Amino acid sequence: MATERTFTMLKPGVLSRRISGEIISRLERKGFDIVAAKLMRAPRVLAEAHYAEHRGKPFYEGLVDYITSGPIVAMVLEGDAAISMLRRLCGSTKAEEAAPGTIRGDYAMHTGLNIIHASDSAESAEREIGLFFSPEEIVDWRDGNDSWI
Repeated sequence: MATERTFTMLKPGVLSRRISGEIISRLERKGFDIVAAKLMRAPRVLAEAHYAEHRGKPFYEGLVDYITSGPIVAMVLEGDAAISMLRRLCGSTKAEEAAPGTIRGDYAMHTGLNIIHASDSAESAEREIGLFFSPEEIVDWRDGNDSWI
């Protein structure tokens, strides 16, 4: 498998519910390397750029309002097939369809208050990483455990 980088964001509900440690633990236990992370408030212009492909859809304004309502944790994850692996770990974006055992299946009750974002393609990952992180904020590192994961 090819090593990839992907973008993920823990949305405001995660911090409000005080479950960010649990979610990050699940990402680490899966085997992802966290190569960038920051706690921040997403300015409206950043949230609008991040969700630009949804502009004009009925849920767009509510989504932007939610993302800007409180702090988020933005991260760049690295690992084998990171994009598809993270998407599977997160589960369906529709809360009622998210399987138990997935992050959304275990923690999300309402689709509009979805708790985690995961890039859906290599192109999206590259664009989203560039929106939230400068190249200097991404740290290349190896802990020697990759052969065990």
